[in-house]
Amino acid sequence: MLWIDTHAHLYGKEFNQDRPAMISRALEMGVHKLLLPNIDSHSIEGMLTLEAEFPGKCYAMMGLHPCYVDENVETQMALVREWLAKRPFIAVGEIGLDFYWDKTHADLQHQVFREQLQLSKQYQLPVVIHSRESTRQCIDEVKSLQDGSLSGVFHCFSGTLEEAREVIDLGFYLGIGGVVTFKKSGLDKIVEEIDMQHIILETDAPYLAPVPYRGKRNESAYIPLIGQTIANVKNLKIEDVAAITTSNALKLFKSI
Repeated sequence: MLWIDTHAHLYGKEFNQDRPAMISRALEMGVHKLLLPNIDSHSIEGMLTLEAEFPGKCYAMMGLHPCYVDENVETQMALVREWLAKRPFIAVGEIGLDFYWDKTHADLQHQVFREQLQLSKQYQLPVVIHSRESTRQCIDEVKSLQDGSLSGVFHCFSGTLEEAREVIDLGFYLGIGGVVTFKKSGLDKIVEEIDMQHIILETDAPYLAPVPYRGKRNESAYIPLIGQTIANVKNLKIEDVAAITTSNALKLFKSI
């Protein structure tokens, strides 16, 4: 079985002690492609180094995470634009809105989100959307700009079933990770109602590890645990979940 982890921060300091071994574990589990979302200017070097060390396995995105939108945003965005013009990336991400911690820069977050959606059109790249406590607002922003040229995924989807259907109607995928294994998350009920053709898998490592590792460091080798939960929910063979979600990821991220 082959899997793709469509969202993992493997360049993070949490992996400094065992990064090569951690990636080897993922490859041994059949997780053969690892997609790396950018956060801000500080994550670029580590991300690109990892991509260079594991060619054909690790793939870099470029974008500015909404939690790092602040007074210095123009400097950050100038760097995003510079990198997108300089070399290929597989997606514009991780971008979006986050109103969980702080709404101080809410208007600026919206502005930067819209600009990065426009960059995805310019470079004909999919987008990877972060929508914590902001699913409705992110859907509305995508709707306002969707002319058939936008594609992407709502990473770590946490909205309602109705919102999931809106995301699908926009031509976007739902990114499903470890939260689906949490007993009281309710995400399993949403997945039960959604066709597999609209789902891709992710870990968001080192965050949101699936059961039985909940509360510990997450890593890409745990993708099959997420796949097994979905297989159980959908009454499918795990091999089918692997094949469908891998195919979906390859359709979305065309350059991997």
